[in-house]
Amino acid sequence: MTVMETTPTRTDLCGAPPHPHRRPEGEDSYTISEVVAFTGLTAHTLRWYERIGLMPHVDRSHTGQRRYSNRDLDWLDLVGKLRLTGMPVADMVRYAELVREGDHTFGDRFELLEATRRDVLTRIAELQDTLAVLDRKISFYADADGARAYEAEKVR
Repeated sequence: MTVMETTPTRTDLCGAPPHPHRRPEGEDSYTISEVVAFTGLTAHTLRWYERIGLMPHVDRSHTGQRRYSNRDLDWLDLVGKLRLTGMPVADMVRYAELVREGDHTFGDRFELLEATRRDVLTRIAELQDTLAVLDRKISFYADADGARAYEAEKVR
């Protein structure tokens, strides 16, 4: 069993590495255009994440424009990783709901992430098998090409 690290405030962070474009805490107010540039996500996707409940409450400026924080960027990093695992959007939304519900949902979050981890390990094994087949085929064609070149040299 893996021990999970927690902070004194017991927040659920994704543990993303520091990013050079991040501003210091308290000065971390990003426009949607900046977040688009940082993440590669579209503004439409960011708005959709918010609409379906995948993105936690995003602050707004006095004019109603979205203002993202470093914490929001960390969350988007995690969502990106979850997308790469193949986790269904409904499960990502469920995970986000569990995070918002608080510490008493740790067990449910653990189970959801464990199931996703098992799925990822299965996909990795399938990809390793596929890679082995490709490697054998590549080796066959490399050897065949080398054999043809050798035979052509002998004829000369």
